[in-house]
Amino acid sequence: MRIAIDVMGGDNAPHAIILGSLQALNEIESEILLVGKEEIIKNQLEKNTKDFKRIHIINADEIISNDDKAVQAIRKKKNSSMAVGFDLLRKNEVDAFVSAGNTGALLAGSLLRIGRIKGIDRPALAPIYPTKKGFSILIDAGANADCKPRNLLEFGIMGSIYLENVLNIKTPKVGLVNIGTEEGKGNKLVAQAYELMRNSNLNFYGNLEARNVPDGIVDVIVCDGFVGNVILKLTEGVAMNLASILKDIFTRNFISKIGALILKDGLRDFKSRLDYTEYGGAPLLGVKKPVIKAHGSSNEKAIKNAIKYSEIFIKKGVIKKIEENIRGADNIE
Repeated sequence: MRIAIDVMGGDNAPHAIILGSLQALNEIESEILLVGKEEIIKNQLEKNTKDFKRIHIINADEIISNDDKAVQAIRKKKNSSMAVGFDLLRKNEVDAFVSAGNTGALLAGSLLRIGRIKGIDRPALAPIYPTKKGFSILIDAGANADCKPRNLLEFGIMGSIYLENVLNIKTPKVGLVNIGTEEGKGNKLVAQAYELMRNSNLNFYGNLEARNVPDGIVDVIVCDGFVGNVILKLTEGVAMNLASILKDIFTRNFISKIGALILKDGLRDFKSRLDYTEYGGAPLLGVKKPVIKAHGSSNEKAIKNAIKYSEIFIKKGVIKKIEENIRGADNIE
């Protein structure tokens, strides 16, 4: 197996991307292709490793920044690290592509260079979402700000297939994010999506209010990309602020520090469960080949876990399972 990494994409590129890739090599079987400016990559590698057995450098002189317009950047910056990574994937020279770069460009590249699975109108980002009961997946987390009811149904179907076939959760429960739990609540999009989901073969829970998203009531949390991204970023912000508040409380005086020492293991577990770097990247479900979006602020730990996750994604044959299962899904054609 071979995994291409966009070295130049992300807030902490290229340093964190390269270090995370090196850390991943100790925990995976795959070869890694580092795509980006060759001299920069070489210099970083020489400072951090002497073992180049499973590392390859693919030169790409251009960079797609977060300020670039997505479609225009993919079409015009043909020698960018992201565009070259997609070319490697399209030509079957690698088995997966991981990037922490511009989300819009990643979606555009996936559609223009790789293509959609037959029967899927809109691919969607599906990150792991930590809950009180363990985890769920949130789909869509930012790929599609504007959706049709059919798209939300597709998201529920893809999320269910993914959880059932890859994470071994039988008959995953699907919830639709809404402003109330009652039938008929919400805007036109959500109301129509509710009817489609209710009349499908999904194990449909019904509407899910935002305050219940972290409860773990459902396994698949369905919403459009605008709402999903807001939920994700708000959760990250609350988690970071909560960690900061707890740190302040437990370092306030000597007694507080003793309490922190007693609760050390529990606090560590609490922090770990809310830490996005633990969960690696989010798959872009609905495209023909494995594309993994790492968090834009990924550090080396997050990159390492995104690469580890991409290898699991390859081994589990997620794309094939979605292709096989989507054919029999209700209300898609």
